[in-house]
Amino acid sequence: MTRYAYVAVHADGSAKRGTTRAESREEAEFALYERELRNIRLTEKPGLLQLEITARRVKREEVMHLTRQLGAFVAAGLPLTEAVHSLGRESENSSVRRMMVEVEDGLRDGERLSDCFDRHPRVFPEFYRGILRSAELSGRLDTVLGQLAHYLERDLEARRRVKQATMYPAVVAMMSLVTLVVLAGFVLPRFREFFDSLGATLPLPTRILLGITEFLSSWWWALMIGAGVLILALVHVLRTTPGRYLRDRLVLALPVIGPTIRFALVERFCRILSSMVSAGVQLPQALRVATGSLPNRVYRRSLARVMEAMLEGEGLARPLAASGLFPATAAQMLRVGEDTGTLDGQLEVTAQYYEGELDYKLKKLIGLFEPAVILLMGGVVGFVAIALVSAMYGIFRQVQG
Repeated sequence: MTRYAYVAVHADGSAKRGTTRAESREEAEFALYERELRNIRLTEKPGLLQLEITARRVKREEVMHLTRQLGAFVAAGLPLTEAVHSLGRESENSSVRRMMVEVEDGLRDGERLSDCFDRHPRVFPEFYRGILRSAELSGRLDTVLGQLAHYLERDLEARRRVKQATMYPAVVAMMSLVTLVVLAGFVLPRFREFFDSLGATLPLPTRILLGITEFLSSWWWALMIGAGVLILALVHVLRTTPGRYLRDRLVLALPVIGPTIRFALVERFCRILSSMVSAGVQLPQALRVATGSLPNRVYRRSLARVMEAMLEGEGLARPLAASGLFPATAAQMLRVGEDTGTLDGQLEVTAQYYEGELDYKLKKLIGLFEPAVILLMGGVVGFVAIALVSAMYGIFRQVQG
């Protein structure tokens, strides 16, 4: 049986709090109703062991499916409270079930859906809640929920492509590392004993390899301490605002990787800004939320100056072009939108354009990354193999001589 905490009002008007156990939420509500309690609000209270076993974070995929299903229910005319109740009851994720129960209770108390989602900022990003709030005011909740689900799906697809593309090089790198550890830890020490017993002169590659192995075997503890100190220093630096800003600037300056990240940031910025403006959010607020959704602090600082310039009457396209972080094509598209009064449409067109450009950049990056990892790992493993084979061949020649 599940334990529920309840808050209710007794028939005499006094507030009652407590806990009860029941097989389901409906049975708990019915039992409390028979005790002459009204305005009942239940919260599931799992035990510690159950919480450790069943508690799961809400993934972006679940948010996307939840948004799409909620939009479909609203479009079909189902009351919002019933739609939330159905989605919470059918979810396999205990965290989603508890969250939807809280949302349902908030809706029954007269709160808006966006207000209920505001209590879960880790699940629903700020831009999501901002768009939802504007949709409630304009009466376009079902349409906007569908648009949000579509945006989340595109974002997930882009992340999925990157993960799939990097999986093969990661497996190659892991297998190569395991091979090197086995050779350095088990094979090479045996060879060294064999070489020393023969008193043979080893080739240069073999001596280099054995020297590296001996150094790592003797000073591994110092290397571990040094790596730990370096990691702690980096963590400390990256916790500071200047450190994070420097990291983001260095990332943007990387060849091949930097331009790809720039296109990803431009696409995300235009997509979120377009969604919010289309939903009726005022441009300054939409610009603030879209800026906050970007993980790169270089872009955040630059866009803060863009917002100041826009509030001073310079528009949006001109300050974006002056920042140097947005391509000239994006600035031109947005300038057309400002001049013709179709900024939301031009933002969507710009986002679609850079979505295609981002796909091309990702394919190019992945096309360079895979062979680079394979060549690097192949070179290391090949050097080890050459060192061993040349040693065996040298010893064979000395024995023959």
